[in-house]
This record gives sequence, structure tokens and C-alpha cells, in this order.
Amino acid sequence: MSKNLVIVESPAKAKTIAGFLGKDFAVESSFGHIRDLVQKDMGVDVKNGFKPVYEVSKDKKEIVKKLKKLCSTAEIVWLASDEDREGEAIAWHLAETLGLDPLVTNRIVFHEITKTAIQKAVSAPRTINMDLVNAQQARRVLDRLVGYELSPVLWKKVRRGLSAGRVQSVSVRLLVEREREIQAFNSESAFRIVAEFNAGKKVFKAELNERFQKSEEAQAFLSKSSSFQYSIEGLEVKPAKRSPAAPFTTSTLQQEASRKLGFPVGTTMQIAQKLYEAGFITYMRTDSVNLSDDALAAARNEIVSSYGAEFAETRKFKTKARGAQEAHEAIRPTYMDKSTVGGDARMKKLYELIWKRTLASQMSDAKLERTTVTIPAPNGLHYTAKGEVIRFEGFLKVYLEDTDDEDVEEQKGMLPALSLNQVLNYDRIEATERYTRPSARYTEASLVKKLEELGIGRPSTYAPTISTIVKREYAVKSDLEGEERAYQQLVLKGSDISSKTLKERTGADKGKLMPTDIGMVVNDFLVEHFNEVLDFHFTAKVEEDFDRIAEGEVDWTEMLDGFYKEFRPNIDKVEENAGYAKGERSLGFDPESGKPIVAKIARYGPVVQLGSAEDEDKPRFASLLKDQRIESITLEEALKLFQLPRVIGELEGKELKAGIGRFGPYVQHGSLYASIKASDGDDPITIGLDRATELILAKRDADAKKKIALFEGDPVIEILNGRWGPYIKVGKENHRIPKGTDVESLDREACEALIAKGPKSKK
Repeated sequence: MSKNLVIVESPAKAKTIAGFLGKDFAVESSFGHIRDLVQKDMGVDVKNGFKPVYEVSKDKKEIVKKLKKLCSTAEIVWLASDEDREGEAIAWHLAETLGLDPLVTNRIVFHEITKTAIQKAVSAPRTINMDLVNAQQARRVLDRLVGYELSPVLWKKVRRGLSAGRVQSVSVRLLVEREREIQAFNSESAFRIVAEFNAGKKVFKAELNERFQKSEEAQAFLSKSSSFQYSIEGLEVKPAKRSPAAPFTTSTLQQEASRKLGFPVGTTMQIAQKLYEAGFITYMRTDSVNLSDDALAAARNEIVSSYGAEFAETRKFKTKARGAQEAHEAIRPTYMDKSTVGGDARMKKLYELIWKRTLASQMSDAKLERTTVTIPAPNGLHYTAKGEVIRFEGFLKVYLEDTDDEDVEEQKGMLPALSLNQVLNYDRIEATERYTRPSARYTEASLVKKLEELGIGRPSTYAPTISTIVKREYAVKSDLEGEERAYQQLVLKGSDISSKTLKERTGADKGKLMPTDIGMVVNDFLVEHFNEVLDFHFTAKVEEDFDRIAEGEVDWTEMLDGFYKEFRPNIDKVEENAGYAKGERSLGFDPESGKPIVAKIARYGPVVQLGSAEDEDKPRFASLLKDQRIESITLEEALKLFQLPRVIGELEGKELKAGIGRFGPYVQHGSLYASIKASDGDDPITIGLDRATELILAKRDADAKKKIALFEGDPVIEILNGRWGPYIKVGKENHRIPKGTDVESLDREACEALIAKGPKSKK
């Protein structure tokens, strides 16, 4: 057996580290956390100083058994989990579970998995930092208290199966507030005037410094423009520079990978984890923008050798985030001379993004020349044209940061050679009707940016928070087709003014985070009754408290006690006094029966209800379509929903129907159901006979291919083709078919034998 046992949290990391240590070291993985708060109860003994009650996870019992055995034979145990609070907590849990003394057990940390870094860490071990551990415990316990106490209130007052979370619920609040801002927005139109001037053989565009509210005003302006004498009144040329962005932190990497590569936040973190564990980049959870002296020197060498000395400029960026000192460096390549690495396509793309950003941060400013041209116009107004010329590329040779701004109309390109007082002629002047737009919905990247600005959450929390919001269906990724909108354009050519009506699509939105009806109802309930928990400043203060605990300034149990003293009494008050929250909204009355129609949240989602529980007849319910919302559905739209299910026509002598069920819109033919997808342009209210027939025949064909064999009798046994291969179905139970089995040769008896022998598939 090896004298030294090194325990890390992932097999990939173990494999990389093992290559840097000699034969006297064995490297094993704990496969992440080996224990957590018990699942059965709250897992926190509130009466005894918020003492956490931990248990080893079921799937980690064998790993713990193996590690205990290895620890008993090793002379020295080294705990080498990640360097942040989560990693420190993993090390402490390992020590506690494996019977190691936290006060003397060797704890080593490294920001990158390189031979130099590993050997340096082994040469200078420390012990477990309990301040960091307690900061992580405080976060875990506080989140459990909030979730465990708040969720049952939501079950009683809103709907079963809901959950609340400290950072999660604040994030949903941001989405809801932005959505309501969009819904309340009244778009206004104005005419934007753009002239095309010619200067010799070259044409350039200039925009008027005022917009006209009415078509008549724009028309009058164009009429005056035809006889106006144009010349250059102002010509200002200024040198300018552009500086590179800092190296990546966790949040800026998440934002830029979303903008440039289209990666969801969770995907970015998974790929970054792989790159780190393979030794390609430094630790990927960090608030720091600092680079080590070695990294600065390596970056400079790479820049000088690849681009020349004039492109190199050593820069030291300062970290603003409190608590960032626990993570020593920004995310950077471990070897600056490697512009690409092995691995799959996504690993290569993310690595190259990190490499370019790091290299660019140590490069010279880009030197620009900005030109602003002013041209007088009728009514004392003027046109402005802006141009930009790059005189020295600097860092732009490698990298330019993207932006979330979706409303940039101003374009800067090269202007032709111009001179002061130069007379100009226009080729055409356009007055185009433009509409104001509301703030954009949050993308994953822009939500991370906003949370970071507010001081809510930390690098390790952003990806799981967004994942939870979507998983709990508090928000969905938008898939709005939008609608066509007409706009007017007036064009002056020579002395003639022409007018035409054009069309544009407005309201289309893809892949943005959009709160659902249940997300809005839950948010409103929590804001009304637990405003302090959802307050942005309070949530940011809690993060500061965690930082102070990590720095040894605050006792973690005292911090929890201060929170819980106010939180728990409010829970009791709300449970006793608060009414039920259904997000109910009155739409009006049914023209035929005179009964009221309301939109609200029901057991399986948002519905419209015709009539009330007090009526002699039971009320009728109809589910909302995917793109309909409780807050915006109209009475007319609700009445159409009550027409469902509707008979579309006949197919093979049977009725063909369309409706909305628990799992969404469908068409039905006998016992066969086929889903209707809004993304295909279909909905149950307007779908026609031809399209419905097409969907039913396609579903019938898919089901036929799915069914391999059917054995009649008691019970009926089927062999079906599933997502993961063939399986046996008996009633509602599914049973595995072992790999390598000749499925075509299976008869009823063979199926019964497999059912009796093998375990049932997990639901």
C-alpha cells in the first residue's frame, strides 16, 4: 500500500493529479460530497444552536467504506478538495466521516492542476479552515430553514409540490418584475430620419437629431428638405482608445459563453469543470480578476512571440467582490502557449474563449480615430454622422467582449474623406416609423449579471439556481412567435416623396427566461407575506454575513439565530391568517349563461373557470394554451377555450377531435392521442382536418414502430422500443431486457422469466 493517500472529489481530477505524484502516493475520489443534511426531517436542531444533522448519502456508503479501509493503511492522508468554501466543507465532512482529526489532517489546495502547483501544495500543507467550513454550513442550514419552513406554507396556500428558496425566489422576483414591466409597456412610434449623402463617388448615412411623432410632421420636413442646401458645418476628428476587459470570473465567463457560444449557464460550468480537472484551466469558481506573476509573464511571452512587443501591456486588475480573496486567481489557461486543447468541440470552444480573453487582458489598448460630422438641416435641426477607424488593433487582434444591449441602432463604420464647408447632395432621405421597445426579458447570462450586481448569490450558486427555477416550472424559455405590425416609410428622392407601408414582426422572443403563471402567483404570495426574505438588500446582506463568517468576524450560529427569531413567527402568522392564493382574475361573464368567468391556478396549472362552486351545476374548466397567461387572457379567448374539445371532422368513420388535456393540446381519434405543438404553428382552436389527420397518421406510424411484440392473455405483455432500447411493459410497470438479448426470439414465457428474474425499472 502507498504511504500517502490523497483524496479529491472527482475521478477526472484524481487521474490528472496521479500523473504528477510519485509511486508513494495513491489518489482516490470521494465523488463529490459524501454526506449532507438528513432528508427525512429538517436536518437542523434549531433548539441546540442550529446543529446540523448529517448522514452519509446512500450512494456513497460503499465509497466511504473503501476510503476508510485505505485510510487505515496509509501513513499520511491528504485532503485535496477544491479551494473554495464548498471544497473546504467536503474536506471537513471527509475528516469527520473517515475518523480523521481535522486539527492535524493535511489539507492542500491549488488553483490549477499542474505539476508545479501540486508539488508546491504538498510541500506546504495546512489544516482545515473552520471559518470557511462554517460559512458553507451557514449557507446550507439557512437555505434548508427557508426551504423547509416556506415550502409547506406554499403547499397549503397555493398548491402542493411547490418550493421556495432564498436565492431562487429572489431570482423569480426579478423575472416577474421584468415581465410586468413588459406587459405594462405602451409602445409609441416616431419617425426616424436618415439621409444618404454623396461625397464624390462615396455615399454615407447621417441621422437627424430629432424624431417626429406624426406622419404629417415627417412629410412636412421632407418637403422642406428637397430644396435645402447641405454642407458640412462641423468636422471633429478625435483620437480615442479602447481597453480590454479583465480576465474571466465565474459570472463573466457564464455571461460571455452565453453571448458568444450560446451555452446555458449550467453547461458552461460543466465544461469548465472538465477543463479544470484535465489540467487545462485554473479553478472555475472565482470572484477574482487577479493573475499570478507567473501567469503575467507567460502571457507576455506568448503575446510578444505571436504578435510583437508593441502588442504587450502588463495589467493588474483589482477585484471588487468582498470575499474574493479566498479564490486567488481569475479563470485562465494553465499554459498560456496552448491556444487550443484536446476534448470535444464544446471544450475546445470554451477553452479558446478563456485563452483569448486572458491574452487580450494583457495586451495594448486599441487606438482609434473617431470622426463626427455635423450637417445643418431645415427647421434649425442637423444631421450627425459618426465614423470610427482603427489605427492600431492592440487587443482587438485577439478578442472583443460582447454586450447584452439589444437596442443599438447606431452603427460606426468608415466615413469617406470629407472637408469643412464641403457642399453635399443627398441621394435619398428616409423617414421610417420606429416603435419604442420595452426592456428585454432576462437571458440566463443577463440574470447572472443582475444577481451579481445586486450582490445576491455567489459563483457556485448561479447555475443551480437557474436550473431549479426552470425545473420547478417557475419560468420557461420563451418561444414566442410574435405578431406582424405595419409601419410607414416616407422616402424623398429628388423632389418626389413616396409613401409605403411595410411589415415587421414584433414580440418574437426565443430562449429568454419568462415567468409562468404559477411563478407569478408564488412570487406575489411570497412578496406579500415574506417580503424581507425576498428583499434584494436583505438577500445581499446575508451574502455579506457569509463572507464575514468566512473571515472569522461573525459566529455562524448567532447569525442564524438573528434571522430565525424574526422568520419563524411570521411563518405561524401566515399559516393562520393568510388566504389562499390562486392568482384569480375576473374576465367577465358568459354571454349565454350569464355566469362569471375567471382565470386562476388549478391543480394541474392555469385554467379558466365558468361558473362557481356555489352554482347548482358544477363549474366548467378549460386549460390555458402555452402562450396564454392569467394576467393577459381576454374574455373572448377564454370563451373559445370552453368550445374545446371540438369535433374537427371524421377520419375512417370516427370523429376527429381537438382539445387541451393535462399534458397540453392534442388531437384525438378513438383511443389514439397526438400532441399539438405551438412551435409547429398549430393550436386546438384553429387546427384543420388535413393537419389533424396528418398528426394522427404520424402518431399511428410511430406507435407501430414502437411495438415489437404483443402477447394477449392475463396480463397483457408488450415488448416496446423505448428511448433507451427495448423493454417489457405489463400494465403500468416497465421491466428491463438485458443487453445482448435477442429481442425478436422472446415469447410470452421468456418475458415472464425476465420479469421474475430482473428488477423493475425506476419510474
